[in-house]
Amino acid sequence: MDLATATEAFADHLERVRRLSPATVKAYRSDLRDLEASSEGVLLEAVDLEVLRDWLWRATQRGDARSTLARRAATARSFFAWAHEQALISHDPSLRLVAPKKGRTLPTVASREAMSGLLDAHRAAAQDGDPLALRDHAILELLYGSGIRVSELCGLDIDDLDPERGTARVLGKGAKERVVPYGSPASDALSAYLRRGRPALVARSRTFTAAVVLGSRGARVGPRTVYELVARVLAPIVGAETVGPHALRHTAATHLLDGGADLRAVQEILGHASLGTTQIYTHVSTERLTATYKLAHPRA
Repeated sequence: MDLATATEAFADHLERVRRLSPATVKAYRSDLRDLEASSEGVLLEAVDLEVLRDWLWRATQRGDARSTLARRAATARSFFAWAHEQALISHDPSLRLVAPKKGRTLPTVASREAMSGLLDAHRAAAQDGDPLALRDHAILELLYGSGIRVSELCGLDIDDLDPERGTARVLGKGAKERVVPYGSPASDALSAYLRRGRPALVARSRTFTAAVVLGSRGARVGPRTVYELVARVLAPIVGAETVGPHALRHTAATHLLDGGADLRAVQEILGHASLGTTQIYTHVSTERLTATYKLAHPRA
């Protein structure tokens, strides 16, 4: 079997059996297609450790980041373990494949004061009733108030909201469903948007959609639109050239921990499968505390 055929079979397994998100499946497929191009038509059974090492070496020569190399090594290990289980190959060539460890960097986080100013400004901009201004305010309040992922925001339907409880039902990674609270300011922003903004956007479309957040033409909003909004308004206040919706998720988690929230509660809100993933935010809180100490204490 050639690599291209095996890749598509593996992608189908990831989607149907492991129920991974389309974005994750796309990343796996992209890595394996890069391996296919690098190995120049080598059949699946002929791929050995040297072929895989050469693939990663070429990526290094291109200047790929260590995080990319680590991800591709992980992709190879998952793929060849599956191929071995399916008896497509007689041995797993990726067992001894080693990639550079990812450098751990702390996530970008905005301060409480910066977030307050940003959200106040968008609340004021939405007062004139412009549908997109109302929508953008609701997007920012909801991302920050709940800590949900951009894909979860874009996938929200009207029936997923519980205004009385101030909660939303979201579908996370691995098709895992959870209910998250989003707070009073987000509730107010959503209410204003649903009452005055969304109907105006719905009127611009010829087809019905149950989506909560709509684009300028009345269809379900796409991740790119949300990314562009957050990048435009958040980058200046965090001092970063590139920043996306995940920065609001990072900020929400950090502020929860700063406010005394239990780590496992934050894990549940964010939908992390592993507590270790959530623990990165304890490092952010500690770093901020240390920086404050050094600035304020006379014996620092």
